[in-house]
Amino acid sequence: MSKYLVVFAQAHQEFRVPELESVAQLYNFKISLSDEPEERDPSRPFMIIELESENHVRLLAKRCILIKSIYEFYGRGSTYEVLHLRNRAKRHMWERYIPETSFKFIVAAYNHKIPQHRQKEVVESFAYMGFMGKIDMKTPEITLGCFEEYATRNGQTRERHEGDGDFLQVYFGRLIEEGTARPLVQLFDVKKRSYFGNTSMEAEISLLMANQTLACSGKLIYDPFMGTGSMAYPVAYFGAQVMGSDIDGRQMRGKQTTPGVFRAASQYGVASRIIDICTFDTHLTDGVRAGAKRLGRKKELDADRLALYHEHRTNPRPDDSPYIPPTRPYELSDLAVDLVLLARYLLKPGGRLVFFLPTVTDQYEEVDIYTMLCDGMEVIANSLQDFGSWGRRLVTIRKVTSELYPPPDFSIRDSEAQDETQRVPAHRHFREKYFQGFKKAEEVEAENLSHLP
Repeated sequence: MSKYLVVFAQAHQEFRVPELESVAQLYNFKISLSDEPEERDPSRPFMIIELESENHVRLLAKRCILIKSIYEFYGRGSTYEVLHLRNRAKRHMWERYIPETSFKFIVAAYNHKIPQHRQKEVVESFAYMGFMGKIDMKTPEITLGCFEEYATRNGQTRERHEGDGDFLQVYFGRLIEEGTARPLVQLFDVKKRSYFGNTSMEAEISLLMANQTLACSGKLIYDPFMGTGSMAYPVAYFGAQVMGSDIDGRQMRGKQTTPGVFRAASQYGVASRIIDICTFDTHLTDGVRAGAKRLGRKKELDADRLALYHEHRTNPRPDDSPYIPPTRPYELSDLAVDLVLLARYLLKPGGRLVFFLPTVTDQYEEVDIYTMLCDGMEVIANSLQDFGSWGRRLVTIRKVTSELYPPPDFSIRDSEAQDETQRVPAHRHFREKYFQGFKKAEEVEAENLSHLP
């Protein structure tokens, strides 16, 4: 296997490694990452990976949303002296370009600019490579990249230093492929979409979710909380067939004759891959802001109101308006458990469940994710999008059994009735905590308990 240098976009650090591993699985090739925590630290802007061929490099660059570019790796060092020593040792990798190949050098750093005079000094320090071809800054046959990595403090770049050379590491290599998936973030920009809502998922996150699903031609993906279709468009764009449902059909339909989801899908040329959209209750809904719901009433109807309810159900309305069934709140930790049970029933072996789980930052522990698991399902990725006092975690769960399971029994459980010694997951009662400004966990739990009969 050969080593390559990945240059990442400045976004969603915790999503980088899961995306690399998912795309490698999608295209069925092996990717090797270092076992050293420092080497695979997702907060660092550069990562060295090992692949069997340059074709695999191009597949990653074509599909990974968070990749800016990938280079054939020649060397790195804590100083340029160390880098040059290691680069000279790799002469067999670059000497074939010496005679007539047109080339250009780029000298860059993560999240800051290197002055022109230092860029020139760096380029001249590679004179020993002896390239005799034409310098071509527009259409070179090869591009050689030199990248300086500077220290950060609490995740932030240290005080402005104007590329003074006081870096942690400097990397060097030959460009193999620019990341061609990044422009999809602009293509699927929600603001440019013909149909969207207040809680529509932003484009970059939708694309990252799509990669976690391993969406491609020949796959069928079901979205049980379709909403305005933010997840449907990227997975369909990647070739998958999509089936969607929602407890509130108005979110999918919109107000025009043609349902909004199909209008937006037509904008992206993927309407033929949206098999159908349905309105029904799977006991699963989307969003913290929208609020989790399930069919049912908060209070039982008395006899007179129950009779009126049945009359409305059996007799069409004069204006032919659709019947909107009543709903009641659905506690988030219960929803998560039911979601995993539904996935185990619907997925084929090796299939994936991908969803966002909101959590309170100072209450979250790793074990929280495992409170929702059932037999035959395992967590393979858990990436945080941090919003400060709270965050949402992109959770990927894989079905690891070929055993057939009956349809899940979504019996109404009392989420409060649990062993006092059992840990309360950080996503329990999240909606209440969100709108109460994240009070201390014990305060929120006390308030919830006080409302129990």
